[in-house]
Amino acid sequence: MLLSELSILHNRWGFWMMHHHLRHLNYHWNHKKVYRIYTSMGLNLKRKCKKRLPARVMEPLLQPIHPNITWSMDFMHDVLSTGVNFRSLNIIDDYNRECLGITIDTTLNSKRVIRQLDQLIGWRGIPKKIRVDNGPEFIAQALASWTSERGIELKFIEKGKPFQNGFMERFNRSFREEVLDAYCFTRIKEAQAMAHAWMWIYNNQRPHQSLNYKPPVTFLEQHQKQTNFPTFVADEQCNWKSLVNAATI
Repeated sequence: MLLSELSILHNRWGFWMMHHHLRHLNYHWNHKKVYRIYTSMGLNLKRKCKKRLPARVMEPLLQPIHPNITWSMDFMHDVLSTGVNFRSLNIIDDYNRECLGITIDTTLNSKRVIRQLDQLIGWRGIPKKIRVDNGPEFIAQALASWTSERGIELKFIEKGKPFQNGFMERFNRSFREEVLDAYCFTRIKEAQAMAHAWMWIYNNQRPHQSLNYKPPVTFLEQHQKQTNFPTFVADEQCNWKSLVNAATI
C-alpha cells in the first residue's frame, strides 16, 4: 500500500528514492525484499534512452568548384508578435552561397523537408550532397530513404559543432539580423513574404565579402560562363521595398 501510494503521489520517484523515504519513516525493511515487491507491482520507471547516432566524420569546409555539388540546410526558430512560434527551413548552395529556399511555418517535419527539396530539384537540378546537422528531421528514415533513392549523399556534421556547417551558419546570421530581428510579424504569411523578397535581394544585389563583394548570382554568371543557369525568381507581389515601407509606417 505504501509503495502504491508513493507511486501515485510522486510518479517520478524511482525505487531508491522510495526506499530511502520509507527509511525516513522508520520502515526498515530489507531493500531486496522491497525491490521484489516494487517490481512485482510494475512500478519501474521507464528509462529515456537517447538515440545513438553513428560516428560523424569531420570534413574540411571547402567551396565546391561548381553549383549543385553541395547544398546546406538548417532550421531557425522565431516567434510572431502574437506569441506563436514558427520555424524556417533554409537551404543554400555552398558554391556561391546562393539562397535556394526559405520555408516558414509553425511545423516543419521530415516529410515537409522532402517536399521542399523536391520542389527545388524541379527547377534547380539535383545536388550530389546535402550538408545537415543531427536534428530529428534530418536523421529521420524518411529523408534517408529519399536521398538514397536519388543518389544524394547526406553529409552530417559532428554533434554540437555547427561551425562545420559554416556557410549555412553565416547565412542564418544574415537572415536573423536583416529580417527576423529587424521586423515584427503578426502572421506566417507576412514572414514568408518578407523572406522571399529578401531572398532575391540577397542573391542578386547584396555584396558578399567571401565572393569578392559580388552577389551570388553575379558570381555564378561570371565564373560559370552561364547567364541562363536556374536561380530563384522573385514573386512580383513580394517587393522588398514596398514590404519594408509598409513595415516601417
